[in-house]
Order: sequence, then C-alpha cells, then structure tokens
Amino acid sequence: MVKRGRIVAFFLIVLVFAATIGTTITGITKDIKLGLDLQGGFEILYEVTAVDEGAEIDAKDLQSTVEALRHRVDVLGVSEPNFNIEGDDRIRVQLAGVEDQTEARELLATSARLSFRDVNDKEYLDGSDIKQGSARQDFDPTTQEPIVTVEFEDASSFGDVTRELMGKDIDNRIVIWLDYEEGDSFAEESQKADPKYVSAPGFSEVLNTPSIQITGDFTVESAQQLADILNAGSLDVNLEEMYTTSVGAQFGLQAMDKTIFAGALGVGLIFIFMIAYYRFPGLIATITLSIYIYLILLVFELMNGVLTLPGIAALILGVGMAVDANIITYERMKEELKEGKTVTAAFKSGNSNSLSTIFDANITTLIAATVLFIFGTSSVKGFATLLIVSILLSFVTAVFGSRLFLGLWVKSKFLNKRPGWFGVKKSDIKDIANQEEVEPTVFGKQFDFVSNRKKFFTISIVLVLIGVISLSIFRLNLGIDFISGSRVEVLSENQSLTTEEIRNGYEELELEPVGKIVLSGDNNNIAVTRFDEELGQDKVAEIRDYFTEKYGSAPNVSTVSPVVGQQLAKNAALAILYASIGIIIYVTLRFEFYFALTGILALLHDAFFIVALFSITRLEFDITIIAAILTIVGYSINDTIVTFDRIRENLKKKKRVKSFAELALIINRSLMQTLGRSINTVLTVVFAAVMLLVFGASSITNFAFALVVGLAAGTYSSLFIATQVWLVWRGKNIKENPIVYLEKKRNDGPQV
Repeated sequence: MVKRGRIVAFFLIVLVFAATIGTTITGITKDIKLGLDLQGGFEILYEVTAVDEGAEIDAKDLQSTVEALRHRVDVLGVSEPNFNIEGDDRIRVQLAGVEDQTEARELLATSARLSFRDVNDKEYLDGSDIKQGSARQDFDPTTQEPIVTVEFEDASSFGDVTRELMGKDIDNRIVIWLDYEEGDSFAEESQKADPKYVSAPGFSEVLNTPSIQITGDFTVESAQQLADILNAGSLDVNLEEMYTTSVGAQFGLQAMDKTIFAGALGVGLIFIFMIAYYRFPGLIATITLSIYIYLILLVFELMNGVLTLPGIAALILGVGMAVDANIITYERMKEELKEGKTVTAAFKSGNSNSLSTIFDANITTLIAATVLFIFGTSSVKGFATLLIVSILLSFVTAVFGSRLFLGLWVKSKFLNKRPGWFGVKKSDIKDIANQEEVEPTVFGKQFDFVSNRKKFFTISIVLVLIGVISLSIFRLNLGIDFISGSRVEVLSENQSLTTEEIRNGYEELELEPVGKIVLSGDNNNIAVTRFDEELGQDKVAEIRDYFTEKYGSAPNVSTVSPVVGQQLAKNAALAILYASIGIIIYVTLRFEFYFALTGILALLHDAFFIVALFSITRLEFDITIIAAILTIVGYSINDTIVTFDRIRENLKKKKRVKSFAELALIINRSLMQTLGRSINTVLTVVFAAVMLLVFGASSITNFAFALVVGLAAGTYSSLFIATQVWLVWRGKNIKENPIVYLEKKRNDGPQV
C-alpha cells in the first residue's frame, strides 16, 4: 500500500523551499558585493617604504597609512572600499565601482599632508610639527569620554598659534585638515554632514604644552581612527605601486551579463541531462541542485564575500561537483536494482556504498581549493572561496538532501515495481535468487582496458614528449602576472576593431606594443595589447582618456612589477607542490601509499598536459590558469579516488589475490563499474565549462579552455594511467607476496 503522507510531505517541503527561494533570492543577489571585474573599478598593491634611509616600517605604521588612505577614499563616495595589509610592507587597495578612476588614483598616490588652520583656512602648522607616532586614543579624566591626545615637537609653536588666534576677532578653533586643496573652505565644509576636514576642536586659553587633547563627539573607534590619521599625516613613507589593474564599468557589465548567461545555459544543460539519463532520481537531483545554488549565494552573502568572474565560474563548476555525488549514488542504485534487489534495498545499499567514495573525493578536492586560497591573489581567492563553499554545501545537499527527498518516495512504496523510473529496463534485472553478478557494461558493451595498458602508456609518453619539445622551443606565452609589464584591453561598444587602428592609437600615445595585438569578443570588439614596461600613473590616465573618447568605453589597464611577477610565479609553483603533498598524505592514510603515488602521477600528467597545450597554442598563460590547473588537480584526484574506492571494495570481496591475472580482472571490472559514472560526471562539468568558453566573458576564455581540456585529460588519466600504473607496480611481485585484504575495524584499504 502506498503511504501517501510521505509523498505529501515531499511536495510540502519542496513548496516551502520554492517559496523561500522565490521571495528572498532577489534580496540576496542584490546584497552580494561585486568585484572589480563585474562593476568596474581598480586595484593597487602598494609597497610601503620609509623616507628616511635605514628606518623600518612596522605594523603600526601600516595601519596608520591604511587609515589615511581610507580617509581619502571616503571623499570619493566609494561604497565599501577594501584595504588589506599583506606581509610586512604591502597594502592592497580595491575600489569597486569608482566613477573617476584617474582622480581616485591621484588621490591615493599623493603624500599625506596634514595641516592646522584657522577658520579662515590660513595654515599655521603641518604634519612635520607633530611628534611622529605620538597621537593616541585616550579618555577625558573628568568625563571619561573618548578623546585624542597628540604631542608636538615644539610645545611653544602650538602655544604661539593659540595665542595669535585668541588675539584675533575670529572663532577660537584649530581646523585639522588632511590633504587640504586650494578652494577648500571650513565655512562651507562645516555645513556638511561629512566634512572634508578631520576635526575642528575649539579652545578657550593659550595651550602652551607639548601634549594637547582633541575633544569632540567621539566613539572609541572614531577617536582611534583620528589618532591613526594624525600619525599617518606625520609619517614619512613612500607608496610605490607594485601592481595595478583597472576595469572599465562597461567591461564589467558586459562580462557579468555574458558569464551569467553562460552559467544559466550550463546549469540548464546539466538539469536536462540528469533528468534524461537518471529519470526520477535526476529530477530529485535538479531540486537539490537548485537549493544548493541558493544556499551558496546565501552563505557567500552572509560571509560578506566579493563575487568576481572566476567566482561565478566556481559557482557553475560547483554544480558539476554537486551533481557528481548524485551520479555516484544513482549509479550504485542502478547496479543494485539490476542485481534483483528491491527499490528499498537498492536505495539503502546504494547510499551506504557511495558515502565513503563521495567523502574521499570531496576531501581531496577541498585540499586543492584550500591551497589555492592560501596562495592565490585577490580574484583567485574569490574563486577558491566559492569553490570551498561549493564543496562543503554540495556534500550537504547532494548527500543528505537527495537522500531525504528520494527517501520519502522510496519509503512511500510508490516506486516499488517501477525500475523504469530509475532508468533500469526490466530485461536487465537478474533473479536475485540465482545470486548472479551483473556484468558491468558501457553502451551495452564490455571493454578490456587492462590488456591495452601499453597503448595508453605510449599515448601519454608521446604527448608528454611533444609537450617537452614545445616548452623547450616555444616556452609559454606568459602573461604580465609572471613577467611584469602592462596589459591594456580596449572595448568598442558599437564597432569592430582592427589591429592597425589600435596600433595607430598607441603611436599617437608614443607607446610601442610588444608582440601582436590580439582581437577577441563579439565581432572583434576587444583589442588586447601588452607592453614590456610598467605604465606610470600619468600614462595610464592618458590611455584611458584617449580610448574612452574614441570608443565610448574606458579600457582595462593592468601593470605588474618584476618583484610581484616573481612572487606570483613562486606562489603558483608552491601551490601545486603543497596541494600534491596534501593529497598524497590523505590518500595514503585512507588507502595506501601506492594509490597516493599513482594518483599524484596522474594529476601531474594532467597539469603538465594543460601547460604543454598552452605552449603549443600560444594562448596567454596568466594567474587564472593556475586556478584552472589546481581545479583540474582536484577533479582529477576526485575521479581517481572513485576508481580506487571501487578497487578497494572489490579487493575486499576477493579477500586474497594470488596472481597478476586475478588482479588485472579486478582492475578491469572496477574500471567498467566506474566508467559510466566518470563519463557522466565529466559530461556535466564539461557542459558548464564549454558554456563558459563559448558564451562567457573574454577575460575567462582561456580559463574555461584550460578547464575543458583538463577535465578530459583528468578522466583519461584516472581511468587509463593511474589504475594501470598501480596494477603494474602492485602486480610485479604478486606471486611472492599475494595481496591480502585484512579485516580491520575501519576497513579502510587493501594491505599486503
């Protein structure tokens, strides 16, 4: 008898989620902060050095400088500027959505000029009169209200100023300005809710002391901020630009629209594929995936994260990761149904057998994503953050959410005697009483992969040799991220561009491009040009003004210093190294060392293949490609783990393997059992990656290309390299040392 209450419960839960998503999704997406590449703006990495030779910069100096920069940015009206102190001597400033980038850059680049004036704007003292670092937040001894105290180098100088002001027929008030400009007026600014001057404390007597108190309507935080600004105003530091990137607003808007459209297509294709192939469980998967996307956006908004183009790509790819857990479970359920088990038994067994596989696969990908977050730059960190959130939430929704929803239908008994709802034909179901094993097939056929292992090895060796030759002769077409210099992207809103007219434009600007000018985008409306020099602030402003006037859209301009380029290259190498070490350790603990070693061999094979392909195609290799490589590393080891887990399970069933032939049969059977899952998983992720490649923004085209190629290479290496190499290594001495599965409490792997 069908228990309709469970089906009703299913629809009620789905309706609650649908109503929640429908009523809140607009607010969530509206509140998510957009990165520079989506709304325009610019980013600068400053190296902070002391003016006095031999002097050192400490954490207090950096914090004071940040407060000075923040105070300047406030007058621009930029919403939520981002300031980060990096290392011992660097400050990264990100201003998204700023309208006049040239003005903002000039404002940041000027030295902190502190001045003390009367209400008529006459200057009496400046920052050099303050004792360096003497300003601090304190409390009034009488009222206990927050105040700021500051010391002057010469107490009499400040006393003379107050004496002179008291002798005049004006308000006895010292107006403290940071970066006073000609035309600024206390009379005008004092009428505003947020005046440009820092503070305007009054006094009633001559203040002939080295230390003065600044009182006002302060909170502890605002008093500390004023102290930091005063210290910054008297701090002798130089700000040297190490890295800059500016994105035109039109560029950002176009990139966001294109990438969202590409993402919607990719996710739509994944939904269609899941329903078409897995039938009713596929429909359940689309429901949980919709909830998963909503939860990612919600969590990211609560984290106050900044959404970037790579971040959108991570979200879309995360759908592929989430669907993988569904595919693993549904493939196991189909196997159980074909063996003649009931729907209830197949549901329990499929979920039980797939859990450890899903867990191991997600952990290894999480390791790669964490390393990427640690070593990545700002936009890459955004990608890594969303990838980490995606992995964690995909485990929750794809495992527990899918089990809940499908479990309600299974326990209602409505699906009993309906194997077709799971994509299983009745003719494929065996009689469970005969205990006949279902032979795994793909497209109705069986394949002998093991006997062809030498062919696979030969293919890989040839491809590696081609890659080595290409890298030796042509090397990589490295972007400015790694070799320093400048990069300019010109966008035309209404017409196609030609390399000749762009080159002529640079001739007028007295600039000489390096290499070819590359055209891309819709109808060749984007022109990318590189220069081997770091373009200065004035030249960048000149470029932006020239092309904005000519084509109606501000260009993107990026510059990288040699020091930052070398550091990015070093961090990229370290990221891949540490990700590999972390994966080796985890796989060794969960399986065995030989599994870990062959898994790493496979992912290095994939990483090298991507690098070699970029050398052959001469596509630009920038920092986002490192993000793509580490993503592929995660996917590759994910795929390998699924196969290894099935090998471990089959070894457990066999208990003792005494010959190479027996081990080869187990390997081949395991490959056949996981091949369908591997193909389906890579197809779903490739759907998303191909949509990003074809319809996404031009700035992530190479990133998407690396993903598409890497996903195919990862599937190939997992099935035909890692397992085959493991077979050769472990089967070499199997006659003398048979493989024996030892029953342990954890049952965590084969042992010799």
